[in-house]
This record gives sequence, structure tokens and C-alpha cells, in this order.
Amino acid sequence: MKQAELWDKLDGDKVRCRLCAHGCVIGPEKRGLCQVRENKGGVLYSLVWGRPVAANADPIEKKPLYHFLPGSRSFSIATVGCNFRCAFCQNWQISQQQLEDGGPIPGGGAGGLVQPKDIVDEAVASGCASIAYTYTEPTIYFEYARDCMKLAVEAGLKNVFVTNGYESADCVEACKSLLHAANVDLKAFNDDFYKTECKARLQPVLDTLKRMHEAGIWLEVTTLLIPGRNDDPAELAGLAGFIADELSVDTPWHISAYMPRYKYSDGGPAPTPVAALGRALAIGRKAGLRYVYTGNVPGHESGDTRCPQCNDVVIRRQGYYVGRSSLENGKCPNCGAVVPGVWRL
Repeated sequence: MKQAELWDKLDGDKVRCRLCAHGCVIGPEKRGLCQVRENKGGVLYSLVWGRPVAANADPIEKKPLYHFLPGSRSFSIATVGCNFRCAFCQNWQISQQQLEDGGPIPGGGAGGLVQPKDIVDEAVASGCASIAYTYTEPTIYFEYARDCMKLAVEAGLKNVFVTNGYESADCVEACKSLLHAANVDLKAFNDDFYKTECKARLQPVLDTLKRMHEAGIWLEVTTLLIPGRNDDPAELAGLAGFIADELSVDTPWHISAYMPRYKYSDGGPAPTPVAALGRALAIGRKAGLRYVYTGNVPGHESGDTRCPQCNDVVIRRQGYYVGRSSLENGKCPNCGAVVPGVWRL
């Protein structure tokens, strides 16, 4: 255990966690909604510091981040736990299942805790350009992530969050000098969907997106398109319009295909048809977004990055891998137009 940050002491040995928008009030010997922060004797502790359950060198495109150091690898880590309860979770084995009974916290290495220096050393040894805090929800292991981020910056690495966007304003403020990029899941543009399917709310996610954008963190947005749940054309138009108007028309929007997982595995919606992705792609472009990508559709032309001015392909992708990049200092070699992104360390 490690004493947590961003919390307040209340009467009766209760505490209020200020890490995410849930703002859990936690009684003595109880855990917050994420199940990895526990009140012991009126002090809040993180139960997952130094306890990663996953560590892999991934293509940065897998996050997905298409305008942030394309073709590089990102050392990706996670602990158990999440502050959402998505019935369709794609990584439910580590975000949900292992904590359902409130039991002991898994993770760590053969020798015990995995120190932040160990993570950074492994990232450097693996030839990675960044560390991604991903797979589950990085907010819930904030203290561990931030300790890793500090050392990563000293080692010349970038830091990336792949997040549901439920960070509090305090959390964004604490991270912004260390966090270089984020892909935020904007799961729907419908508060009822968030309440029913995720046990959360929409507005805090929109607030986080705006705060991260204002902080200068490179942002990309992902929506997992679930048939009959969040694919209404008017709703998608509202979502795309929010990105264009409140963030930037240059903010990449990734529309990913859903596959039945977790509680949706039996009797849930069928997988996303390719045609539905195409319709969402057109909606994003109509809203003025310059970079709209589809995910989980190998070989689809929308995986390439095109110049916003002359439409030439400047980055050719094959799945998660960059086949060719002709960008020259972030500019199209054909017409000289700037393609926004982070193209070099």
C-alpha cells in the first residue's frame, strides 16, 4: 500500500477521494468504487502502487494514437481496477473480474513490488519512445503512474494516458506537466448511456476533454460503436460537433468496431458492421473533422492520414503499423500544409 493523494479527511474517519468525478465518500475499512483505494483508519491508501498486471511494448497506433510519434512503440502498463462498470468492457478480465469479490489485489513482480524505475528501465531497454498507462483506467492508479511519469521524463520518454476521461480537475492539474498525450474514450453523447451502461455521467468526460485540450496535452478521441446503443446518427453528429467546436477540427476521432465482450457476450448486440463505421466516418467528416479514422477494420483506407489541403496520403498504415510516412517536419511534402500532431521526440 501507499498513501493516496488527492483526498480530504471527513468526520467519523471517513474520507472523500478527489481523484475522479465520482468523488467517493469512503467509510473506515471500505474501498471506493474503483475497488483499489481503501480507507484505513481515516487515511486513504492506494492498493495498486507497484502492482502492474500487464506490461507490453505496443505500437503507439494500438492506443490508438495516430498523430503522436507514429511508428514508435509505447511501453504499456496497467493495474487492476476501474472507476466505470461498462457492461461491454473489452479488458474486463483485469478491469472488473478480479475485484468483484473485494478480495486481495493481484499484480507486482516475482520479487514483489515493481518500482517505477523498473518500468522506465524496461521501456528504454525495449526501444520505446513513450510509456502508456492503458488497458484499464490510469486514473485509479494515479500515484503509481505519476511516479513513473516523473522518471520517464528524466529518461527522455513521453507519457500517454488511454482513459475514460473521468479525471477530476485536480487530477488533470497534477498530471498536465508530465502528460504529453491522451486518447480519451468518449463512449457516447448521451447521458443515459453513461448512467445505464457505464455507471457514470457524460458531462465530467466532456469537462476533462476541454481541460486537457486547454492544458496543451495532445488529444485524440475514441468511440466504440455499439449497434443500437450509441450509433444514432443525430447523437454521433452531436459528438463529432463537440469535438470540432469545443476541441479542434484537427483532433483525430477514432471510430472503433465493437465485439461482444463481458456482460454483452451472451445476448448482447452483434458486432459492428463495417457499413455502420462508414456512416459514422461520413458524419465526422460532415461535422468538419479533418482526421476521422476507423478501427478494427484491417486495410480500410480510413486508417491512412491524408493532408487536409491536397488530400495526399502522408502516412500509410497497415493495421497498427506504419507502412510509409512522407511527412517532412510535420508538413505535407506535396503542398506544404501543416498536419497537426507530435511527430518527433
